[in-house]
Amino acid sequence: MLTPEKWEQFLGYALQFGMNLAAAIAIFLVGKWLAGLLSRFFEKCLTRAKVNVTLASFTKNIIYFGILVFVGVAALNKMGVETNSFVAIIGAAGLAVGLALQGSLANFAAGVMIILFQPFQVGDRIEAGGRGRHRQRNTDFQHDHLYG
Repeated sequence: MLTPEKWEQFLGYALQFGMNLAAAIAIFLVGKWLAGLLSRFFEKCLTRAKVNVTLASFTKNIIYFGILVFVGVAALNKMGVETNSFVAIIGAAGLAVGLALQGSLANFAAGVMIILFQPFQVGDRIEAGGRGRHRQRNTDFQHDHLYG
């Protein structure tokens, strides 16, 4: 049987949970909006600074998803979820993925360095692996596309 005291206690818990849920949703929505705004701002700054379009787009995505993870953890924390273990799991997963993709990440980092420092441009003749000189068609993070 639901006594008036228990009903009042239930309403207090429900009101507290509702307020926390509303605050968490507000944190997530505002955070998502700010993540989009900041990532587009950084992309425009990099484009104005004449940074490679591929690198500007990649940086925009990294900033967006980085902020979104932070906002998600903040929203979960507002709802009362213990986030310490969640952050530790994210860190451990990042470490595991980094170790598993160690070789690929080295190639990816080399691609970023080529795009950043641009030692050669599209159309330049370069020698690759001692197999003659080729023209560069385009560059992305993992490959330099060469032709004849």
